[in-house]
Amino acid sequence: MYRQKQQQRSMTLTVAAAVALVPLAAACGSEKAGGGSGSVGAGKPLTGVLWSIDSVTVDGTTHPAPDAARVRIDDSGEAAGSTGCNTFSARADIDGERVRLSDAMFTEKACEKTPIDFEKSLGRTLTTGPLTTRTEGERLTLTTSDGDTVRLSKQPDAPLHGTRWTVTTPAQKDADQEETGQKDADRKGGARLTFDRDAKTVSGRLPCNRVNAEATVSDGRITLGAPSTTRMVCEGSLMDAEKRILSLFDGRVDYRIDQETLTLTSEDGATVRAVAER
Repeated sequence: MYRQKQQQRSMTLTVAAAVALVPLAAACGSEKAGGGSGSVGAGKPLTGVLWSIDSVTVDGTTHPAPDAARVRIDDSGEAAGSTGCNTFSARADIDGERVRLSDAMFTEKACEKTPIDFEKSLGRTLTTGPLTTRTEGERLTLTTSDGDTVRLSKQPDAPLHGTRWTVTTPAQKDADQEETGQKDADRKGGARLTFDRDAKTVSGRLPCNRVNAEATVSDGRITLGAPSTTRMVCEGSLMDAEKRILSLFDGRVDYRIDQETLTLTSEDGATVRAVAER
């Protein structure tokens, strides 16, 4: 009986993870259907967009999605996201405005805040066959041949101030981290920055030391003051990454936010990217 329950649990998670991937696949398929434009339906771009899963409707019953349920695809057709509990990745096969999921990989966690009915319904909707895609403004709808639907909406840009930004470059460029698969560990334990609007400061942690400085925002630019840091000495690659981040300080940088990605570019072209923590 225990083995049977474990098998049922694994099947449920498999379906749920695959489920969330299909919307991403849909976006990818849209790109090819649009002749490489990354669009479908009304011509709204789907690739490179972080979509929130809002709900799934099966047999006339609508199941709201957890706040963290989301999907995203890149221009190569790779899909990744979360069901609100488990993370996933997959490849999408596209046929016009229809999409299919393949080569899905996912975690198998049990999360109390993710309703099992939602995961089951999402799995049933997105794994029964090809789905059609339709965009309306900032919203995307995926529909099965039986009329069941998954509704998604484009996530707004994260605010610069008050968001905890986890630096992904230049730290992830270090060859030793790439080769040993430490990118995720670096994102969890590496550099983080937070901008404070009222205090006009930026503070946080670098790959090795803590840092704070003045930060004045105006017209798409941030004027960063001279950094004040602690004096720890760490392993060489961490110190190199830290120096590259510190090179942005004591000067002006352009900044751009694309949903959950922050890009900082110095006047001499040095770039640091960070993602908003959820």
